[in-house]
Amino acid sequence: MTPRRRRTLYLSETNIDESMMLRALSLAKRGEGFVEPNPMVGCVIVRGGRIIGEGWHRRFGGPHAEINALRSCTESPRGATVYVSLEPCCHSGKTPPCTDTLIAAKVAEVVAPFPDPNPLVAGRGFWALRAAGIKVRIGIAPAPASARIVPFVTRVKKNRPFVILKWAQTQDGRLAASPGESRWISCGESRRWVHRLRARVDAILVGSGTVLADDPLLISRGVPIRRVARRVVLDARLRIPMKGRLVATGQSVSTQVFTTRARARSPKAEKLRGNGVSVQSLPIRNGSLHLPSALRRLAGQQVTNLLVEGGPTMLNSFLSADLADRIVVFIAPAKGKRLRRPNVRERTLAATMSGILKRFPNKSRRCGVDQRIEVDLRPC
Repeated sequence: MTPRRRRTLYLSETNIDESMMLRALSLAKRGEGFVEPNPMVGCVIVRGGRIIGEGWHRRFGGPHAEINALRSCTESPRGATVYVSLEPCCHSGKTPPCTDTLIAAKVAEVVAPFPDPNPLVAGRGFWALRAAGIKVRIGIAPAPASARIVPFVTRVKKNRPFVILKWAQTQDGRLAASPGESRWISCGESRRWVHRLRARVDAILVGSGTVLADDPLLISRGVPIRRVARRVVLDARLRIPMKGRLVATGQSVSTQVFTTRARARSPKAEKLRGNGVSVQSLPIRNGSLHLPSALRRLAGQQVTNLLVEGGPTMLNSFLSADLADRIVVFIAPAKGKRLRRPNVRERTLAATMSGILKRFPNKSRRCGVDQRIEVDLRPC
């Protein structure tokens, strides 16, 4: 049976450069949750005003966007213009250098938004292309391209993961249900949205208080799984229960506990390791585990996107240390008339969030009966 050829697309837009770069960025998004710790990258190949090939980085360790785009070409890419959402790599890692393949394909031009922030590339890919006689143009759609790779840039430049704080609260600021209420504050649709988010991040972090109060599993359920997130617990006193669900599933889902040096050497730590749980030590600062050290450790373990789902103490700690990059808050309608009042930590978090909403642009959408608010604290 003759294989079906992909239809060649003709361009009619007035601003072809920007249109093709936005198309490349749209393709790049398809790799989210599959390619990390690599950046999401898309590529479109144009010749004679026609799209003859396109592709994206599909999975970590697999061919990069440029290679997939070249393989998809409906005709020879010789003399074509290549639109790629990040500078082509020029070093050998899990795959050969993309610059070598582009040079061998004899393309005429490569268009990109900016150099790769990875020190292994950082303009060297452009230099290699120019040295081979290929024209290079930089500066097309840099803002949307930057937004697409901001988690990767955060890990490479700041040596820490991109941190997403997520919590659900009632309109009056309570983060936990009152006795006799349902365990969940947010509605089913909001919880499904969170499970989709969990299925795309590298790690989920909570504090020991959340583990003791909720006995969470911290896994994704009922949604397509792009990656299984590592579970991370900050537990200075090593209170994580041996009979809890995190320990019970420690052999099947990567689970990591950060504690003090002394407790990392304790008999309980050895029992946890015997159950598949990694126990590591962190320094203490001002009576608490040092958050920057934890983030550096996770970045060294190739964690690019970190979802923090702790209680108000943990969330306030990340905000006061200026270690959060994005906030996602679900505001649920108050249920019933006899509700407990928000405690001091919840009131502090609510006041901080109120100030953030006044200073930063934010998106508000309905999510079932809840309101979902998203804030980028470091907009591109």
